[in-house]
Amino acid sequence: MLDRDSLLSLSGLEFMQGILNGTLPAPPISRVLNYDLHSVEEGRVSFRCTPGFDHSNPMGTVHGGWYGTLADSCMACAVMTLVPKGSTYTTLEFKTNIIRPIKPGTEIEAVGTSQHSGRSTGVAVSELRGVEDGKPYATGSTTCIVMKMR
Repeated sequence: MLDRDSLLSLSGLEFMQGILNGTLPAPPISRVLNYDLHSVEEGRVSFRCTPGFDHSNPMGTVHGGWYGTLADSCMACAVMTLVPKGSTYTTLEFKTNIIRPIKPGTEIEAVGTSQHSGRSTGVAVSELRGVEDGKPYATGSTTCIVMKMR
């Protein structure tokens, strides 16, 4: 985990690239939900993940909270790639639309794309698709608050 000063010395894009190349640690939630950062560019990130049995609901499909957390993560990280040095962000609100159930063991790619990043807010959308079948499983939208810390 980075200390506050080290975090604020990096742009959001540098921070996300550090996670991708392994010089910075991935967030602990990624281990719990079984996802990895797959690509990073300015205004866009993707995660690859395969939910397991531990992520399922009583009906045997992936729990809605897994979809929501994954969508929130990729959207917020897309906003993060546009946050300047000396600032940080957090999710203000998000919405996830589940299109179809995911069976445990299905590899998913979650793509977050920033639509706006300003001094105080960032807006992004997401799409969760099956890697093998190409089918859409969920979409999402978010508003993040950008906070100048220095």
